[in-house]
Amino acid sequence: MRRHVQAALLLLTGSAVLHISVLSQVYLRYVKEGLRPFLVASAVLLLLLGVVGAVRDGLPFAPRRTAGEETDDERTDDGQAADDGHAADDEHQHGHGHGHEHGHGHDSGPRVAWLLFLPVLALLLYAPPALGSYTAARETDNAVARVAEFDPLPEADPAPLALSGFIARVQQDRDRSLAGRTVLMTGFVTPAKDRAGTWYLTRLVVSCCAADSRSLRVRVHGAPAPPADTWVTVTGRWHPGGGGALGTATAPVAIDARTVRRVAEPVNPYQDTTPLLP
Repeated sequence: MRRHVQAALLLLTGSAVLHISVLSQVYLRYVKEGLRPFLVASAVLLLLLGVVGAVRDGLPFAPRRTAGEETDDERTDDGQAADDGHAADDEHQHGHGHGHEHGHGHDSGPRVAWLLFLPVLALLLYAPPALGSYTAARETDNAVARVAEFDPLPEADPAPLALSGFIARVQQDRDRSLAGRTVLMTGFVTPAKDRAGTWYLTRLVVSCCAADSRSLRVRVHGAPAPPADTWVTVTGRWHPGGGGALGTATAPVAIDARTVRRVAEPVNPYQDTTPLLP
């Protein structure tokens, strides 16, 4: 890859990162909201490096040369050719591998470097979606923090809850505040392959970026499964079958659905927030 193409790659990469972090909120599909300033700073640095490279090497084409003018790379090649000529006797003794190694032009890198344009163009033209059911289906644990004391449930009926709040109350709340209460939760659909007629209401949460995502899942009974990765709001009550008593660690994290309503994907899909009442 020639140096002026490298400058173009820096400019495109900086523009792509700036596009997803300033001109849109696509970056929330990949990292936490608090990392936005670092993305912007990285994008500005890449753009500055690209501009410096463009001024030095010329864009979109390398600067034209006058007759007899040599580039640094050509002078390097000439010098290397002279060195190779002095080492010809040694090469006959040790094979031609060293000669072939220096036979390539030094102004272009390996062709595989052109693949670096693919993720950049993807961010500019079609940003990959956030993680979904494919990732969640491979997670098994509901990672929720230990809660020492629970606040009273909202008086609204149904009571809006984040998935993490529902899971914690099911398995930790000794006062069994969920008993007889209808709740409302939002997440995306993950198919349940281990039990027919059920599916999971799911959220993925991250500590830093999508690579360290953890899943929160509530098994849904009593409603047909929408297509995988569909975002829905579910209302219903805790499902008591197939486990321990409510408020114990073995209580089933499940709900008997009364209604299932499709909703739009939230701007920040990795934030387990309490849904708004319709």
